[in-house]
Amino acid sequence: MTTQAQETLQALGARLRGFRKDAGYTSGRAFAHATAWHESKVSRIEHGKQRPSEDDIRTWCQITGQSDQIGDLIAIVRHVDELWLEWRRQLHTGAEKRQHQAIPVYARTKLFRIWHPTVIWGTLQTTEYAVKVFEQVVNYYEIPDDSEAAVAKRLERQHYLYQGDRIFNVLLGEQALYTNFGGPDVMKGQLDRLLAVMRLPRLSLGIVPRSAPAPIWPGNSFSLFDDKLALVETYSAELSVSQPREIELYAKAFSLLQQAAVYGTAVRDLVLTAIQHFDRMPPQ
Repeated sequence: MTTQAQETLQALGARLRGFRKDAGYTSGRAFAHATAWHESKVSRIEHGKQRPSEDDIRTWCQITGQSDQIGDLIAIVRHVDELWLEWRRQLHTGAEKRQHQAIPVYARTKLFRIWHPTVIWGTLQTTEYAVKVFEQVVNYYEIPDDSEAAVAKRLERQHYLYQGDRIFNVLLGEQALYTNFGGPDVMKGQLDRLLAVMRLPRLSLGIVPRSAPAPIWPGNSFSLFDDKLALVETYSAELSVSQPREIELYAKAFSLLQQAAVYGTAVRDLVLTAIQHFDRMPPQ
């Protein structure tokens, strides 16, 4: 959970604690008895350690005579939900919708800072590579298979590489050149694509070599959109960060990773070495 989400839950808990005390329930135990909840649940909610459900909010406000606050507090709970979006919930109808949601973010962003330690960034993917990625997404999350539509939406973002005055600073870990999606032919096509796009005037492509001294641990992949939003991907959820001081931490991490990266001819050499690696592999 983000610091922003934690602070929001703590503030919500303090507000609910005030409601309890104003209603004459001087202890959490007395309030738990009135709600038929366990005393520990009351304590966790009041200290911001548990996100109350919308029904919890309704019960709390009704018992404390604060029914007029229900709508406001439910809006706060829903905002906390938006800060930590489970993939299963985002992808329950398939992967295309999530890919479509990214397009407005790309349209209004001027500076992109992208870090992917093990996978080629989506906007630089070939069709064949993206197909293999989404096949894994469908199988892993057990969602409806709309891979073809999801791939089309992902590739639609590529036109932003060629339009406007956007700047793309992309960092990949060297492992991203070797993580095998689809076998040698797919990988060689994807690596050829990297060689082509690295010549784009507004794209800076850096590779962090596997043996480079690490100024910071690699961590999860993340994408920074201007100084307004950071998206961080985990296996279970996508973390949305908009708190300025948290965004500053991701910007600092990106700068440190840049110190370990190589550019230009050195990137080309690493990509060509990876192509040679897949040349030696038997077809799949």
